[in-house]
Amino acid sequence: MKYATIKEIDVANGPGIRVSLFVSGCTHHCKGCFNPETWNFNYGDDFTSEVEDRIIEAMKPAYIKGLSLLGGEPFEPQNQEALLPFLRRVKAAYPDKTVWCYSGYDFEKDMLTGNLGPWEITHEMLTLIDVLVDGEFVLEKKNPNLRFRGSENQRVIRVADSLSSDTVVLWDDNEGLLPD
Repeated sequence: MKYATIKEIDVANGPGIRVSLFVSGCTHHCKGCFNPETWNFNYGDDFTSEVEDRIIEAMKPAYIKGLSLLGGEPFEPQNQEALLPFLRRVKAAYPDKTVWCYSGYDFEKDMLTGNLGPWEITHEMLTLIDVLVDGEFVLEKKNPNLRFRGSENQRVIRVADSLSSDTVVLWDDNEGLLPD
């Protein structure tokens, strides 16, 4: 897997100060995408164990609230293969920090149906993500007043609650900075 960039201090892609990893490779090609260079699976640098170590180290300070995965598309099957072992490391090192993931795929239609490669990988990856922002960016539904999403069709989903209840449980902006 390749990655486009790492932001060691990011306040735009989830609550609090976060470390953000922008992966390369996306087949959605959303009109108005703010990161079209990341559509190319060969864009950027190799995602190596040294890069993983750098991110793990950057997450160490107490003021870092968690990790955000963006792209590109983290749920492209080839990206899932690289991200799954990395997410295991992140959760082992920082069980109290949250993982947010931004995906153009739909939680129910794409992720829960096994349409994104081996279900075991997708499912385990979902269990390691606290909050998922799902749905393609739709330029005609762009709303700059939305919190942590770009267009009105996108949802901010509490993944564990959704998986355990078999219904989508949305994260509420008013409940505070971090999900329970």
